[in-house]
Amino acid sequence: MTQLLRILSIDGGGIRGILPGQIMVALEQKLQTKSGNANARIADYFDLVAGTSTGGILTCLYLCPDDNNPARPRFSAAEAVDLYLKFGGTIFKNGLMNKLKTLDGVSEEKYPAAPMEKILQTYFKNIKLSQLLKPCLITSYDISARTTHFFTQHDAVQNPAYDYLLWETARSTSAAPTYFEPALAHSLTGVTYPLVDGGVFANNPAMCAYAEARQQFKRLDGSKNVTATDMFMVSIGTGSTKKSYPYDQAKKWGQLGWIEPIIDILMSGASDTIDFQLKQIFDAIDSSENYIRISPEIGGANSEMDDASAGNLQALKDAGTASAKKYDADLERIADFLVKSNMVDAGTVA
Repeated sequence: MTQLLRILSIDGGGIRGILPGQIMVALEQKLQTKSGNANARIADYFDLVAGTSTGGILTCLYLCPDDNNPARPRFSAAEAVDLYLKFGGTIFKNGLMNKLKTLDGVSEEKYPAAPMEKILQTYFKNIKLSQLLKPCLITSYDISARTTHFFTQHDAVQNPAYDYLLWETARSTSAAPTYFEPALAHSLTGVTYPLVDGGVFANNPAMCAYAEARQQFKRLDGSKNVTATDMFMVSIGTGSTKKSYPYDQAKKWGQLGWIEPIIDILMSGASDTIDFQLKQIFDAIDSSENYIRISPEIGGANSEMDDASAGNLQALKDAGTASAKKYDADLERIADFLVKSNMVDAGTVA
């Protein structure tokens, strides 16, 4: 078979990261069954992984090396989603005193960043971005320079100016405005960057991954950089339910009233636009089967990206499991392709 560059992209969506997390659990199980390898991991089967916000955290988890065996992933897909199931309530905890202090997120960010930072430090310790097992692209936005800021493992390997502690990478991509204060990321050369959640410009990072792949990867024969004809892309969303905003209410909103709705609209609208664009790109070269978008359904869960109540965590887990069953045929096709493609040498970074 012809080797294609295998790309995985995961959207942003806060605690709804449980949805793609559960889908990846199902995919990893299929990979283990089809390969006959109980230790098969997501990182074994993709050449580039992209993520925004919660998708960026999952990217870090899937590609994080094991302390005892740096050539192997530390976390299974199930262990990755456990970060949300075990600690989501701690990350999105808003006590009474903090609610009073911040006017429930009106005067300051809604949640303190310290609990999330502690959890990320526990998971990633002193591991650096450059130590990830595969190339990646994780989005964030520099609010001082007013420019996009991408964390890329393949660049970090080449230059310490692009390298960071992994926990700071995860913290930066998930610094959602109004929910958490901006992150102050430190490169290994000592330069600091004030960063917020990449969802402000690329809640669906699949197009960013496509552009990065075209720039950084060459065809196996080294003749030229890859194009869409050389790619197999899996893009996973964080919930397809969209909240409706009635005209009679919205027409009376001012700046405060529009804060949360506009963030929601920008994120979902951007994700849909990227999906449309990529479908057109792959359709235009008669390779529509090489782009797969999985949009999990929210089911009975609350779609709010910060509802980490025990009941909603379970509801999101159930919805993710149900979505994996709904997309079982797609996951079967993805797993079949990935296992067969692993019999051929992967593409190389330019």
